[in-house]
Amino acid sequence: MRHRKSGRKFNRTSSHRKAMFRNMAKSLIVYGRIRTTEKRAKELRGVVERLVRYALQNDVPARREAYKVLGNHSLVKKLFDEIGPQFAGVPGGYTRVLKLGLPRVGDSAPMAVIEFSRSADQPAAAEKPAKAAKAEPKPAKAEPKAEAEPAAAEKAAE
Repeated sequence: MRHRKSGRKFNRTSSHRKAMFRNMAKSLIVYGRIRTTEKRAKELRGVVERLVRYALQNDVPARREAYKVLGNHSLVKKLFDEIGPQFAGVPGGYTRVLKLGLPRVGDSAPMAVIEFSRSADQPAAAEKPAKAAKAEPKPAKAEPKAEAEPAAAEKAAE
């Protein structure tokens, strides 16, 4: 029985699985989004979200834990200096998995894209001035009435 055994095996040894997710996490940090199978993307979420939580702690032990996974000082620096501050004050959900419509050509495996839920050029939800724009009145409805009145006056003059 498989009670309380979490995670997919992907028909790989534990060391191969660990290396696969390390490489995928590195690629996600470098490129911001990667294309893979749905099941791999869903399993990768746990690895990457743990790394982002380390980046939010932003202390030396957290950097060491992130280095254990990434194995590259420049990637750890990018994670802590660029990706971590984007998610300050966010309790979770740092990545999203978007399912693609067409399966992979070779084996018809369902494909997905995994990406960070906020990008560097996208501002945080609290920073968007959308509410201020809705509060302003719209004067556009007054102008068409002004155009309709001269047309009515021309008809009355005939």
